[in-house]
Amino acid sequence: MKILPVLALLVAFASSAVAQVCDPQFLDVRGDGVSARFEVEVVETPQDKARGLMFRESLPMFSGMLFVYDRPQRVSFWMRNTLIPLDMIFIGADGVVRNVHANAKPGDETGIPGGSDDIQFVLEVNGGLARMLNIVPGVEIQHPAIDASLAAWPCEIAAE
Repeated sequence: MKILPVLALLVAFASSAVAQVCDPQFLDVRGDGVSARFEVEVVETPQDKARGLMFRESLPMFSGMLFVYDRPQRVSFWMRNTLIPLDMIFIGADGVVRNVHANAKPGDETGIPGGSDDIQFVLEVNGGLARMLNIVPGVEIQHPAIDASLAAWPCEIAAE
């Protein structure tokens, strides 16, 4: 199969960058069998959250959108006006993945719940990528938006 060498190359490329100090433009992922780095757009305002990835025709590989909430809560997403399939990765305040909804269907207005009432972050990436990289509940996320005092994998402080 030709996909295995491609997958190995992608994972090797992504994992080579993980040792770097946290940068708000990037989100790192680690867990059993996974080490990856995503370039992310961080959305915090209600207007940006409402728009999300609507109307976009593509999303580059290892890119995504990180939704940041001011506190842990129950969240639900939908795919209205979204043109590409997405994986939605629901993350707690500690940066640990709680739930993954794979391959959300473009244009579907059915609610996609986060699965618990302690979600503070949601990462949207290309549909199928979470499965390909083995991003499952329990995987840890590192990003400066995650409170270091709560984080399972806190950001490193840059040496000055």
